Amino acid sequence: MDISSMDQLAKKKCKPCEGGVDPCSAAEAQEQLQNLPGWQLSDDGKWIRKQWNVKHFVQGMEFLNRVAEVAEQDGHHPDVHLIGYRKVNIELSTHAIGGLSENDFILAAKIDQVAP
Repeated sequence: MDISSMDQLAKKKCKPCEGGVDPCSAAEAQEQLQNLPGWQLSDDGKWIRKQWNVKHFVQGMEFLNRVAEVAEQDGHHPDVHLIGYRKVNIELSTHAIGGLSENDFILAAKIDQVAP
C-alpha cells in the first residue's frame, strides 16, 4: 500500500475486495494514520477507529447519514455507533481480508470531509 495524504486518499475510490489479498501491516497502518488525525489503530492492527463528540442527537444522526451516503457511494461500509446521543464512533476494517486495506483509509479521509 502506498502512503498517501488525506487529500490524495479522499480523491480515490474504494475498490471491491472479495479477499485474496493480504491486509496491510500494523507498521503501514501506523504510517498512513499519520495523515489521518484522530484515527487510531486497534491493538490487534485489524481496524481503525475515530470518535466525534457532537452537540446533540440530531447532529449525530445527520453526520451518520452523511457517512452512510459516502460509504454507499464507495461500496465500503463502516461500523457506526451513536452512544449516549452525543458520541459518534466509527470503525473501519475490510472484513473480507480480516484486516485493513487501502479502502479503509480512503473511507476514513472521506468521512473526515463530512464530519461536523
